[in-house]
Amino acid sequence: MNRFHRRQFLLTGGAAALALTTAGCAADADPPNASDSAAPRQGGRLRAAFAGGGTNETLDPHLANLFVDAARAKALFDKLADYGADLSAVPRLAESWEPSATLDTWTVRLREAVFHDGRPVTADDVLFSYRRIADPARAFRAKASLEPIDLAASRAADPATVVFRLNRPYAEFPNVLAAFGAYIVPNGTEDFTAPVGSGPFRFTSFKPGSSLLLGRHPGYWEGAPHLAELEFLVANEESARVSALLGGQAEYAHELNPATARAHEGRKRIEIVRLRNSTMQGFVMKTDRPPFDDKRVRQAFFLIADRKELVDGALSGAGEIGNDLFGKGFQYYPASLPQRTRDLERARALLREAGAENLRVTLDTSPVATGFVEAAGIFKEQAATAGVTVEVRVGNKDTYWKDILDGGTLASYRSGVMPIESHISQRLLTKSTTNATHWRRPDFDELYTQAQSTLDPATRTALYERMQRRLYEEGGFLIWGFADWIIATAPTVRGVAEDAPANTLDWARFDKVWLA
Repeated sequence: MNRFHRRQFLLTGGAAALALTTAGCAADADPPNASDSAAPRQGGRLRAAFAGGGTNETLDPHLANLFVDAARAKALFDKLADYGADLSAVPRLAESWEPSATLDTWTVRLREAVFHDGRPVTADDVLFSYRRIADPARAFRAKASLEPIDLAASRAADPATVVFRLNRPYAEFPNVLAAFGAYIVPNGTEDFTAPVGSGPFRFTSFKPGSSLLLGRHPGYWEGAPHLAELEFLVANEESARVSALLGGQAEYAHELNPATARAHEGRKRIEIVRLRNSTMQGFVMKTDRPPFDDKRVRQAFFLIADRKELVDGALSGAGEIGNDLFGKGFQYYPASLPQRTRDLERARALLREAGAENLRVTLDTSPVATGFVEAAGIFKEQAATAGVTVEVRVGNKDTYWKDILDGGTLASYRSGVMPIESHISQRLLTKSTTNATHWRRPDFDELYTQAQSTLDPATRTALYERMQRRLYEEGGFLIWGFADWIIATAPTVRGVAEDAPANTLDWARFDKVWLA
């Protein structure tokens, strides 16, 4: 029996829009274990409530955009890799990857895995999926992430091996395999009304804007899920998700605000799970225009910020302070740099040296994200103690991100998790398309290029540290905090990872969850 014929059994509205039922919640449930802590209980249906995308929702994983899209795609499909808790790439359908000496060719070997219809996952499926994503006529989110690959020159060396040719040396190529939305679908698939994937759950039924019901995939390569069934329910309002949890109509509620979490924490009716370091919070300073084209002004603003007050006030304490660098705790993060603290005397001296005493500046913000307007108000008061007048301008949440990319001088900003390399390449190079700080330094670009051409991990890490030390000293990101992502579960839910930032491998890993 060859490897491709052998299976392994080893992964808008309020409450009324939920369309919840309690019938069948223990579908196919096996008898409970004698002890919940001894072994995971098999069977049962878990109902997970997420904000949704309305009646135009699709199960095409390449169109995933919302958190619910990502969670559903993860349940039905798999990627070649995904991000671990430190945002380094972890093999998934890829069993291994190996670069050439020049880092412009990577050989990826696939593990034994099967789609829900029993077909093996092959190199042809991988190439079809990536070429579909990269199709110039389509607008798939992962397209930009696949840009380094020359897909015309890439090939299947055999059914279990893909040889990727790249457009340039790229030491962080495994990040491409883990990119958001880069899921593998069967060769030739265009219809996703009843999708076939290789993920831990199989399709049962789907009502866009309402619910998706999935069943256990017994042939999943990493082992069949503990749950017999998984149901995604749409509840756009946070109050509806919490009410469903409290009323026994759901066992998992995604995305709670800090005040709600505080109100329920420790009361034993629901369990609160805080996913640390899930969202970077800060301000962006335009480094190509006054007053922030003078690095002394940027350095002064670093020293004006009272980071703890911002975390406590804007995030209700649900987070930890930042140090003006992205990716705290992630691979390549320079943890040895001293934590920056407030120093108003030094801030005033820097402003005097820059000729910027009695500075007036406009801070753009918007209710587009939780805590933005609050943080702007807090920073306005902090800046006043250094003699800086900040005018807070609240913009349109529908156009905010487009407005601040090139407009204004100072703005509220946040980011979900991504590898530090991706943050640099997408936001801090001269040609980066989302460079909100307008940090454009050819010598900095050269350090990045050098890092991508460096095979030795220690040397590459040292190059990343040089780049980040430069940003720490004079960059345009004032990163004051990292917010928790908060979810809640019924007391009977077990196996929810507590160390996985949102959108990493172990976030929404419902194949590892069980009902006690």
